Amino acid sequence: MKLRKSEIGGQRNWILFIFSLSTILYPLQSCGPYSFTGTKLSPDLKTITINNFVMNTAGGPANLSQTFTEKVKEYYQRNTNLKLKPGGDADLLLEGSFVGYELTPIAPTAADQAGLNRLTITVQARFVNNKDETQNFDQSFSFFRDFPQAQSLNQVEAGLVPAILDQIVLDMFNKSAGDW
Repeated sequence: MKLRKSEIGGQRNWILFIFSLSTILYPLQSCGPYSFTGTKLSPDLKTITINNFVMNTAGGPANLSQTFTEKVKEYYQRNTNLKLKPGGDADLLLEGSFVGYELTPIAPTAADQAGLNRLTITVQARFVNNKDETQNFDQSFSFFRDFPQAQSLNQVEAGLVPAILDQIVLDMFNKSAGDW
């Protein structure tokens, strides 16, 4: 049986089409389980309880605990598919306390005065993954910002505290849910 040129061309086009399609689709099969936010959370985790972080240290704004707790909740809601569930019977639990709010002089000058002051905030956080206990941790997270000695803490606190809290939230998220 002889094939006509038109049949051979049709088969060749069909083979070329299948090859091209498989070349395009094969690499895409590995894209499924990844997340653009870089989370390592299992897809079967659906809920998280974030308890209020309490003040166990002196100093800081009166609303520091409330502000931080809201930042943590917002960050998890924005960067995961987890739903907030009050009451503690969620798949994940995050809670903690402020254990440090310190102002220290740094960078001494020739006049025996500090050239800079440093504000350091430390949060002790406890994370519980009820479906994978190997992910649990109880760890402190700390971050600081420096400011000129010529300024008082009252002058710069409103700008420094949110930046410090944002970094601590990011560090906690990366430890508990991030894959960085």
